[in-house]
Amino acid sequence: MCAAPTIRGSGFPTASNPARPAWLRALASWTRAHGTLLVADDIQMGCGRTGRLLSFETAGIIPDLICLSKSISGYGTPMALTLMRPEYDQWRPGEHNGTFPGLQPGLRHRRSSPGGAPVRRSPRRPHRGARRADGLRGPCGRGLAWGLSMDRPGAAREVCDAAFRAGLLLETAGPQEEVAKLLPPLTVAVDHLEQGLAILDEAVAVAGARALVA
Repeated sequence: MCAAPTIRGSGFPTASNPARPAWLRALASWTRAHGTLLVADDIQMGCGRTGRLLSFETAGIIPDLICLSKSISGYGTPMALTLMRPEYDQWRPGEHNGTFPGLQPGLRHRRSSPGGAPVRRSPRRPHRGARRADGLRGPCGRGLAWGLSMDRPGAAREVCDAAFRAGLLLETAGPQEEVAKLLPPLTVAVDHLEQGLAILDEAVAVAGARALVA
């Protein structure tokens, strides 16, 4: 069995790091040639997070199993499920186990959810306004999942702290907290997104100024 997130959402070495479609197709070919199951980890990046319903669609592959969770419930209540090819569904009722399988509030919310409007392209990119002098290496990601890689250890923590003081919640990633991770809600309004990006621009500038003073 080969399990792979098509976009690394957290952990090492970076966050929001998309796998190239050619690499994913090569991986799918390798698993078929060796009789190995290909498992797509879409727990964090599925359900429209990357712009498509499932993150691996851009590569044109069909995994044997797909792990989904988090936003699948529709209203944020915990829920998880596993999709698989029919020939691999050998479980009897009650044997499938996970963090939130079959949670009744999540199932109810998902059923009653009217569905969200399609995500519109923002007039700004997540990294607009950030300068090399601010210590920003560059963005990496897709859709509403981005990581901003900084050029020194701990810089992302400074960015996140400055953003928090201004009312914006961010998360750090990377082995030395050098990546600031952006995962806005899938239902975020454009004006809220613009407000958050403005705060982020200022937080990156503040962190860069501190580095220059130090």
